Amino acid sequence: MFATPAYAQAASGAGSSAGSILMLAPYLLLFVVFYFLMIRPQQQRVKALQAAVNAVKKGDSVVTGGGLMGKVTKVDEKFVEVEIAANVKVRAVKGTLSEVIPAGSAKPAND
Repeated sequence: MFATPAYAQAASGAGSSAGSILMLAPYLLLFVVFYFLMIRPQQQRVKALQAAVNAVKKGDSVVTGGGLMGKVTKVDEKFVEVEIAANVKVRAVKGTLSEVIPAGSAKPAND
């Protein structure tokens, strides 16, 4: 008298697969939105940075991953020589460059 009887649900093969797809639909939609808003733009930025690093040449301004900013004076296969002050040159690995500003593209100061 204290326990209520439990009723088994009818198992239908066709209805359960359609139901599971409908249950996954919001997650699939969320993944698609996440891909187009977060993952894809980041991949494009990485490709653009790699192309800029591979095309770095003498005279370009660069920013390293450590925060040093300077002008490229020499380019090797894996390294670049960056002049960070007058007669102060450092060698940096090309892979550590975080930004490349091509020569002649700087905006004039508003003085």
